[in-house]
Amino acid sequence: MTHLEEYARAVLSGKVVACRRIQQIYTILLDKLLHPEKYEPWVFDESLTKIPIDFIETFCKQAQGKMGTPLKLELFQKAKFQAIFGFVHKETRLRQYNECLTIEGRKNGKSSESAAINLYLLMGDGEGAPEIYNIATMLDQAKIGFEYAYKMVKQSPVLRKHIRKRMSDLYFSHNLGIIKPLASNSNSLDGLNAHGVTIDELSAIKNRDIYDLMKQSMSARQQPLLFCITTNGFVRDSIFDSQYDYACSVLDGKVKDDRFLPFIYELDDKDEWDKENCWIKANPGLGTIKSLQFLRECVEKAKSDPAFKPTVMVKDFNMKENSAAAWLTWEEIDNQEEVDFPAMGFRYGVGGFDASETTDLTAAKVLCMRPGDEKIYVKSMYWVPEDVLTKMSTAGNRRERDNVPYLLWEKQGLLRTTSGNKVDKHCVLDWFIEIRDTDDVYIPWIGYDPWHIEDALLNEFINEFGAQCMIKVRQGIQTLSYPMKSLKGDLAAHRIVFNRNPIDMWNLSNIEIKTDINGNIQPVKGVDNRKRIDGGMALIDAYVVLQDKMDEYKSLI
Repeated sequence: MTHLEEYARAVLSGKVVACRRIQQIYTILLDKLLHPEKYEPWVFDESLTKIPIDFIETFCKQAQGKMGTPLKLELFQKAKFQAIFGFVHKETRLRQYNECLTIEGRKNGKSSESAAINLYLLMGDGEGAPEIYNIATMLDQAKIGFEYAYKMVKQSPVLRKHIRKRMSDLYFSHNLGIIKPLASNSNSLDGLNAHGVTIDELSAIKNRDIYDLMKQSMSARQQPLLFCITTNGFVRDSIFDSQYDYACSVLDGKVKDDRFLPFIYELDDKDEWDKENCWIKANPGLGTIKSLQFLRECVEKAKSDPAFKPTVMVKDFNMKENSAAAWLTWEEIDNQEEVDFPAMGFRYGVGGFDASETTDLTAAKVLCMRPGDEKIYVKSMYWVPEDVLTKMSTAGNRRERDNVPYLLWEKQGLLRTTSGNKVDKHCVLDWFIEIRDTDDVYIPWIGYDPWHIEDALLNEFINEFGAQCMIKVRQGIQTLSYPMKSLKGDLAAHRIVFNRNPIDMWNLSNIEIKTDINGNIQPVKGVDNRKRIDGGMALIDAYVVLQDKMDEYKSLI
């Protein structure tokens, strides 16, 4: 019995406790083993899997801990390697899979595993002048996998005889191959001819440029391999989320991609986080590679330290969160419902806006409800200075401001520009007038933060919407705590419908909270100034007013 079949049967029988996503991939792989005729032209050749596994276990040595001892692969690792290297085209014998996504909890041997694979691709894969790259957000992170490989070389008499460390790479003279670390912000990513690529901690990469570039860099190779290895992370709407969703679509049969191989180790439910028998779902190396006792201690600490819990949930159990001190979980934000706003027949709405001083986003909201419907429907608009987008266009749009796609959002009509280098706040007034006059939605009340509104502009609002329209929303605990808790509940119940507006979702995910000794909360902006919260604040301002005026509002609609 092959390692692949042994592990697949253990997973599917329950002998090895596994999450639904791992059960899915091994159901597919076992079926391919047992019924190859269904998957032509791809066949399984066990003999091809012995070469990389034997290479790793014979020549690769432990780079940490018991340094110099042979690197012995666990069954789940051997099964994965057999899946990667064993399925080939029946005629050409070239590999089926050219991309593998591995999501595991931290400290399950991902770095050692990828270093060993890189060494095999360098020396044993039959490729002339192979270029093997370790990619991460920062060069220091990329060097981790590279240093693992170098330490393996140093610990192995055979490998160090043939592989030479140069200033920026490992060099194998027999085939002119290299292993090299690169950062995602490197200027030298274009023009590569990669045979093997490892993207380390995919969840920390904010835009997809690096993934797309490295994928394209492999087009001239016969059987390249792209490895993405990662835990979950706190960066949302990123390339990680995109790849995770894509992997789930492949596993669910919604997308057919017979060159993509995902292994997603995660808890099936957040409630499993304190159930020890479930921990292996996200940590396949638990008890052998990863210390069970250390994980126990982390979980116990998380039970008494709420600030630490999100880190454990994300990094040990691969549950989605957006920030270690976040107000909202991703599940609370991720409402899939979409509606045709004009077709809903709204006649009255409650406004709110957050005006920036310089180059921050300016955001405005209108909240609408219908009789007999507890949902709150949100219409949004955002503004940035025109000079900001001009600079992006001039720079070729490779790296957009704040690492988010402002240019795309503008094209989609989700965002507008104002002339100059700061937002003209009159644009907010003009938009509310547009909602009233064009969409025929009257706005009797508008919530605003008085800190950023000049008297002249305030008077213009009053002239348009009436003396009673403009309502100050003080930005402190006393004003915001209860409404924010209520809003969080409505978001969790998916009663706030914002048409999956990506700017809304991004802004909401960035809001962090400060809690006093009585459990009262208020919003704060995190330490990363690129994480805009203006849209979330505009929503809060509008929601505060809506809650205060709810009886009057319902009498109008």
